[in-house]
Amino acid sequence: MIQMIDKDALECWRKAGKIASECREWARVNIKPGVKLRYILETVEDMIRERGAEPAFPAQTSRNHVAAHYCSSPTDETVYEEGDCVKVDVGVHVNGYIGDTATSIDLSEDKRWTPLVKASEDALAAAIANVKAGGAISDVGAAIEKTIMDAGFEPVRNLTGHGLGRWKVHTAPQIPNYGERGSGRFREGMMIAIEPFACTGRGAIKERGKAEVFMMVRPPRKAKGLDKDVLKAIQSWNGLPIARRYFTDLDQVAVEDTIAKLARQGSLMRFPPLVEAEGVMVTQTEHSMYIGPDGVEILTA
Repeated sequence: MIQMIDKDALECWRKAGKIASECREWARVNIKPGVKLRYILETVEDMIRERGAEPAFPAQTSRNHVAAHYCSSPTDETVYEEGDCVKVDVGVHVNGYIGDTATSIDLSEDKRWTPLVKASEDALAAAIANVKAGGAISDVGAAIEKTIMDAGFEPVRNLTGHGLGRWKVHTAPQIPNYGERGSGRFREGMMIAIEPFACTGRGAIKERGKAEVFMMVRPPRKAKGLDKDVLKAIQSWNGLPIARRYFTDLDQVAVEDTIAKLARQGSLMRFPPLVEAEGVMVTQTEHSMYIGPDGVEILTA
């Protein structure tokens, strides 16, 4: 089956991808020891808005054994340190059409994590070389796995690439970071994001820590104590992921109570940091792409 994407939508995808790549590269240059994580994330989101777009999800920066989903709280004073292995993950939407991209930075003076960074970069390049309409998704996963393991590291096997939809950061298909049989085929018209994670450990992550990222997953049920202003602010994101620091202009007790009540009733999903074992280093590299009639177009290059 060929999925048709109209010209105006495609231009929105392209604009989102271009803005995401510009913000990613700004972060790559400006992430340095002593810089606050929150400064990088808030500046990236300001840049997105200055360019006429909005965050598709809260900008995130994860360090060392934290693979993904570290998002600064409104008062986070954490700074990058010499020796850190840093990821930065940026999402942009234009009218709901999403660009998703990530990169890794080695902050060690002796560049000890550079081979690990290169492993995820090379794995992404190998993956892209195997993407084509009608091609097996398992071939892409196998290329990622082989590239990372040939470099002496392990892929993170329980994180995957994914499809992109309007107002949806994660849709079918899942694109594993290893050669999983029976994972389907790519088709013309797909928007996808491929994101190899390489690590020095076993390649298995789990949730740990306080969530700063949330997403409305179903309409809320009426409940005592749901603050109308907070609820309206959350719903204004059309189901895209949000961060606690988006609501600093609202009553903070009401924000916390509403988040807690929505989570308990299953309307709001929490996304805690995703971590490997302490001492393990993880890198991530990601591009969004369009499988078009003329081949693969990298939207976040």
